[in-house]
Amino acid sequence: MLHWKDIIHFTVQGNPEPDRRVEKTEAEWRDQLTPEQFRITRKHGTEAPHSGALCSAHEPGLYRCICCDTPLFDSTIKFESGTGWPSFTQPVKENAVRYIRDTSFGMVRVETRCNTCDAHLGHIFPDGPPPSGLRYCINSEALRLDQSETDA
Repeated sequence: MLHWKDIIHFTVQGNPEPDRRVEKTEAEWRDQLTPEQFRITRKHGTEAPHSGALCSAHEPGLYRCICCDTPLFDSTIKFESGTGWPSFTQPVKENAVRYIRDTSFGMVRVETRCNTCDAHLGHIFPDGPPPSGLRYCINSEALRLDQSETDA
């Protein structure tokens, strides 16, 4: 189980190697994604709070990266954070998510990206529920819910 100290370690010392890499040109990503998915995942945007289709989804399944289909989060670790974005306590695998120090907008935060394709997912905060205390705050547009699977 990951904790905040592990996340900070990754931002300083480097992230775990992904199982595979997916790299495409900007034109290839534009062809594959909707304009909103492209803006969020490839241009590091965010969706308005409470606007994402997956924000209030509670169906069982596996949340996958919209860009490369990598399994990222299981529905069993999703929780209601009240923030307006889907929130999770852990990734399905330690190397599924990449962590980047983010100093944009005059704040210090930790950005989360898909470790396979570098898609911007959202941010992580140390104010989640026990036992990890983590809150992965993820854009709905960066995910797809695969209900045919329940774990990685």
